Amino acid sequence: MMSCRSLLSVVAVVFIASCTTEKIVYRDRDPFNPPPDAQSGFLGYYTVSSKQTTCGNCHVGHQRDWRQTAHAGAWASLVASGAQQASCNACHSLTDKGNAATAPAGYSQVADSAYHDVQCESCHGPGYEHVLEPDLPGNVPLARLRVTDANDQASCAECHSGTHTPFIEEWELSRHSDIRASQAGREECAPCHEARAALRSWGWNVNYLERDSTAAVNYFPPTTCGLCHNPHGSPNTRQLRFPIDVASSEQNLCVKCHMRRIEPAPASSYGVRPHAPQGAVYYGIGGYRNPTYFIYDTMQVATTHASGTANQRQCAGCHVVGFTKTDPLTNQTVFSTGHTFRPIPCLVNGQPVGDNSCAYTTAARSWKACTGSGCHSSEAIAQTVFTSGRSTLKNLVDVVWVDLDGDESIDAYPVDTGYLAKVKLNQPTAFAYTDSIITPAEGAEFNARTVGEGLYANGDKSLGVHNPFLARALIQANIQELLATYGSFLPAPPPEVQRLMAQPLPGAKRTNALRVPVALR
Repeated sequence: MMSCRSLLSVVAVVFIASCTTEKIVYRDRDPFNPPPDAQSGFLGYYTVSSKQTTCGNCHVGHQRDWRQTAHAGAWASLVASGAQQASCNACHSLTDKGNAATAPAGYSQVADSAYHDVQCESCHGPGYEHVLEPDLPGNVPLARLRVTDANDQASCAECHSGTHTPFIEEWELSRHSDIRASQAGREECAPCHEARAALRSWGWNVNYLERDSTAAVNYFPPTTCGLCHNPHGSPNTRQLRFPIDVASSEQNLCVKCHMRRIEPAPASSYGVRPHAPQGAVYYGIGGYRNPTYFIYDTMQVATTHASGTANQRQCAGCHVVGFTKTDPLTNQTVFSTGHTFRPIPCLVNGQPVGDNSCAYTTAARSWKACTGSGCHSSEAIAQTVFTSGRSTLKNLVDVVWVDLDGDESIDAYPVDTGYLAKVKLNQPTAFAYTDSIITPAEGAEFNARTVGEGLYANGDKSLGVHNPFLARALIQANIQELLATYGSFLPAPPPEVQRLMAQPLPGAKRTNALRVPVALR
């Protein structure tokens, strides 16, 4: 008879034996779920609770970056706003908006939480066919770089437009929406005049619908949303590809293009013509400078609009400022996104317009950028400072050159007036543009074109606002040098200009007060 101890041992052996013969098979979860809206092929979230997109199962880096964007919280932000309604859902979820789908799809067709938020497929289109055969040539859903207008399909415009988000409508009014084949088609110009070339020159190896299409060879996308903003996410504010708060021609997003010919170049007929010098003027560098007469302390840039404390967003701090106004006709709130890129835009019924010919008054324009940047305490004060600075600079530049016939070319006196017109009349060889020397007359021409009002289309064009102290220093030094070089046939500046030049510039150790004999004529 078997003892209890022996029986237990047998049972244990049988139990152990049975465990060693049992097979346990582990099976990974499929990398994608059946689409809730099977007809559209939009996959949406793989795991809703963790915001893991189906696309992100393979495109891990994009998933990580996208997770930090506002797009990833689009549905929650809509719910939190308390204004959720059917008309809002399509742009806060994965639908046919923003991609090539032509019929209601995704959340608009099946209200499933897998379609919450603005996901990868919102721009790239349905991904079901791609995940079935990802290596099949041509089976890659690509987003578009192109945007044409507020009615444009399959682009950012489908959602980033309308009365409360008029990004595209305002962009259409800006120079960023322009494209000129004569510029975009030239290799040396394309990196700033054509979006595809700009992305390449900036080192962005990204793929999109138009990049390699033979049909797009002669199509030049302008400065569209996807050039400045990285749809997949970015460590910079507003998903920008480069920061806007650093003083660097290589890293500041705006200055990467707005800083080209910033000082005169010898041996070129274009050498006295600045080209996109805004960044240089803003940072207090560039321009023609004779060290004998130029006295500006570049460190004083901190007291201008380039202040690192009052205007940390630098260019964007004035040029991309949203605001709200009340339409006096309808009493409705008008929203502006700042994407006209005009710092003080003209308003019609409270809304920014493309025309920039309105009066520089607080009634005709918005001066919110001046107050929002932290530089001025009220719009009225900003307007007063602007008017005064503009007048001062004009008085100085008019001594150097007045383009009476408006042809942007220096003509001999009396067709044009000012010192340069007199030099052209009495000593025309001073404008030998193709030699290897920058004469005082050519240097003054470059500076006048850079900071003067209406003298050159590619000048700074800020009416002195970008850096009023630098603008004054450049022109005052030109006046001094022109008098010292060609004084035998130049008159003395007007008394008000002489008084201005006797006043020290901020940080300067001396003034530009006239120090040379002048023959009055």
